[in-house]
Amino acid sequence: MDGTVLVADDDRTIRTVLTQALTRAGCKVHATSSMVTLMRWVSEGKGDLVISDVVMPDGNGLDALPRIAEERPGLPVIVISAQNTIMTAIQAAEKDAYDYLPKPFDLPDLMKRAARALEIKRRIKPAKTRDTDSQDDLPLVGRTPAMQSLYRLVARVMNTDLAVLISGESGTGKSLIARAIHDFSDRRTLPFVIASATDLATMEGPATLLSRARGGSILFDEVGDLDENAQARVVRMLDSLTDNAPRVMAASQADLSDRMEAGRFRQDLFFRLGGVTLNVPSLRERVDDIPLLAAHFMARAERDGLPLRRFSDPAMALIRAYSWPGNVRQLENTIRRLVVTSAEEEVSLAEAEQVLGNQPAMEPMQGGDADKLGASVARHLRRYFDLHGGVLPPPGLYGRILREIEVPLIEIALDATGGNQAKCADLLGINRNTLRKKVTELEIRVTRRRKLM
Repeated sequence: MDGTVLVADDDRTIRTVLTQALTRAGCKVHATSSMVTLMRWVSEGKGDLVISDVVMPDGNGLDALPRIAEERPGLPVIVISAQNTIMTAIQAAEKDAYDYLPKPFDLPDLMKRAARALEIKRRIKPAKTRDTDSQDDLPLVGRTPAMQSLYRLVARVMNTDLAVLISGESGTGKSLIARAIHDFSDRRTLPFVIASATDLATMEGPATLLSRARGGSILFDEVGDLDENAQARVVRMLDSLTDNAPRVMAASQADLSDRMEAGRFRQDLFFRLGGVTLNVPSLRERVDDIPLLAAHFMARAERDGLPLRRFSDPAMALIRAYSWPGNVRQLENTIRRLVVTSAEEEVSLAEAEQVLGNQPAMEPMQGGDADKLGASVARHLRRYFDLHGGVLPPPGLYGRILREIEVPLIEIALDATGGNQAKCADLLGINRNTLRKKVTELEIRVTRRRKLM
């Protein structure tokens, strides 16, 4: 890595870590806690890359992006921020940031992005300024890698004309993602139309949708549930689109590739809708976001005139441990119920247990069919590759993935058989000596107990 990097952050520890890492990588580093100092360096022509925090004592890193672009066209800026909402990612993209990373960031990941920025020195095309008055009302918040990866991808595709397919379980916020893509794109002043099966029940349906959208955006909600005739009408509509056509998006909780293989979804429609695929993670896949979402929903309830509440530590531990088959929508409804019914300002474990005890704890179903293990693994692997930002993961991926699957499989099988290795080996269909070898190699703890099964 070669070049001069300007680092701006009011956290001394972060400045030190970045300075040491970049210096070891071969860069020259100027670090400051002042936005004024950073802008002076930029105006003096210093630096080949800027790494800047958002909230600084004397300024805002996002507000400085247009000035940096004006002063030094082509100077890449990587924004790092503890404000982990989709708005931060969108604002960073549309204000000419080269990249965006949430805090706490992964240092090797940041170093890879910095290396690419120094090598490419390209700029993201600036977009028009958006109205951000309603950003606090967007429930698309999360600091987990899966959500941050989704935010960055949304920011990159929102001003393109590519069709977008948004997949995810019920209650994950697929329609909110579609709405965010529309509301923060250059089509935001035009209509956003949600098309249902009823809208496509007649031959005139597609023409009516196009007339209502007027060049804005059309979302085909739960597109996997459309019957054969409706699918055919959508294909014909997409084939007839002109240059001034609306942006096309589709949402589905069903695995469309599985439905296509089963002959229940048209292949030509699948490929027309899949310009870009956004996978919205379930709440089970981003447990660390649950306290953040809970705080958001409690604050929203207080704005609505309900009492101020907070969770006790045991209650929050229970909330985090629950499987949330209804995802974010179910969490919001549960939080609101607890706010209304809690006797004290602090929600107790007993109160949380009472509310959750009346709700289902099973894993959700997708499109009426149980989610296949292969599909879940495929989604996990796609996100894993996406998180590396175009750089290949470290070598040895095959062994690491097999180990991640093998360990819980053996542990759960041992638990189910009460630690009896003979029964476990029989259950798994492997030799007992093979099981013993695996237990040793994978450092799996075996606890014998009586198990009635």
